[in-house]
Amino acid sequence: FKTNEEKEFYIMKNKLYKSVKDRKITGVCGGLAEYFDIDSSIVRIVWLVLVLFAGTGLLAYIICAIVLDDNPNK
Repeated sequence: FKTNEEKEFYIMKNKLYKSVKDRKITGVCGGLAEYFDIDSSIVRIVWLVLVLFAGTGLLAYIICAIVLDDNPNK
């Protein structure tokens, strides 16, 4: 990195947060979509499939909603 600001931006960009602007319930799916740079609808559909068929998605969602912080930059 050329400057300390570039390094700080890179670190903040690559940290997983709950989304503040793309939020339906708690912002977990929106945050994952921002982190992986994909559409949040895709993340929501995949999460719904996990909840309905595998049953593990609901527990993972609750844990993420508790553990992840809101994105301070947005």
